[in-house]
Amino acid sequence: MSGSSVLPGDPPGGRRAIAVWGIGVSVYFVAVIFRTSLGVAGLDAADRFHVNASALSTFSILQLLVYAGMQIPVGLLVDRLGTKKVLGIGVVLFTAGQLGFAFSPSYGMALASRALLGCGDAMTFISVLRLGTRWFPARRGPMVAQLAGLVGMAGNLVSTLVLARLLHGIGWTAAFAGSALAGVVVFVLLLLFLKDHPEGHEPQPLPHQGAAYVRRQIATSWREPGTRLGLWVHFTTQFPAMVFLLLWGMPFLVEAQGLSRGTAGELLTLVVLSNMAVGLVYGQIIARHHAARLPLALGTVGATSLLWAATLAYPADRAPMWLLVVLCTVLGACGPASMIGFDFARPANPPERQGTASGITNMGGFVASMTTLFAVGVLLDATGDDYRVAFSSVFVLQALGVTQIMRLRRRAARRERERLVASRVETVHVPV
Repeated sequence: MSGSSVLPGDPPGGRRAIAVWGIGVSVYFVAVIFRTSLGVAGLDAADRFHVNASALSTFSILQLLVYAGMQIPVGLLVDRLGTKKVLGIGVVLFTAGQLGFAFSPSYGMALASRALLGCGDAMTFISVLRLGTRWFPARRGPMVAQLAGLVGMAGNLVSTLVLARLLHGIGWTAAFAGSALAGVVVFVLLLLFLKDHPEGHEPQPLPHQGAAYVRRQIATSWREPGTRLGLWVHFTTQFPAMVFLLLWGMPFLVEAQGLSRGTAGELLTLVVLSNMAVGLVYGQIIARHHAARLPLALGTVGATSLLWAATLAYPADRAPMWLLVVLCTVLGACGPASMIGFDFARPANPPERQGTASGITNMGGFVASMTTLFAVGVLLDATGDDYRVAFSSVFVLQALGVTQIMRLRRRAARRERERLVASRVETVHVPV
């Protein structure tokens, strides 16, 4: 990831950057395993805690509510405290949450554990994005962000393949408690080896200004059209796959489509594998062709809508396997497309606001996911488990998101061009 053409003030990248960044990404990897573990355990959780669809969706809704609500505070914390401290707190919280979920004797205790897990999980991704901007040149930003997302999807793959088998092999408590050991491992690595930035690239110390500083950071980031465009791109692209993988994919494939759990698990795995492959492609395209960001995002939304419509409107009771395979393959593009949101927010904000801007952007997809998880659960209970009606809620949020993207795109592009011209002028006047 190192390169010869580095702008003035850019970190150098190189092997040490990859090693340090790799530790941060390993924390995010474990957080995603814990976050998505309920996706393969949804039916087991319903039996264990004797709950219906709405109550089951509350697990993921609460987890995402905490996650989304923490994004701006975490962004501010990362800007203030640095990556290592925030990641360390996150590991402690999400590991405690996973352990608590393993031993929860009741629905209420399990809910509290998922909330704790969501709080810790919320501290990981923004920290990893910040770590990338501190250790790699700016031109590597899109690729570094996509690679972080790819590693996160690898964590989802572990949930789908490994944790699912452990769950049905050694049981609920042993599977969840055993997986929590991964949190202990990455915590030790973080304490021993992670550093916030390379030597010679220390950020300017921020003055302690209390509430005034917080308000100014949030308000200034929000005023940038690129930040808001990033939020709506993230909102519109991420949630269809997130809802599918986090909770409702397995019940939909087993109960509505009549597949075995094994076959349904293979289709969930296909979503994850597709995500990883598409992430590499999108990262390379955007790194080379910055103008491709919006076409890729909107193209992904269009393809997702088309495949969901074809699946839900299929004239037979169950969609054919080839259509489900294509649906899951296209859903795999949602995660990489959501990362494009950060590629709008990043150039719109200076380094001292990167954490705050990333937090605002990252709220988008998780608010949409939380809303859809709730809508699907309520509609399933209201319609007697009619998945066609329940999953139609996807189209409502996609329409809202596309409307906002189209409204903001020109303002964001104009502001980004102005910033680019200004930065080039500053670079010309840098003393040699």
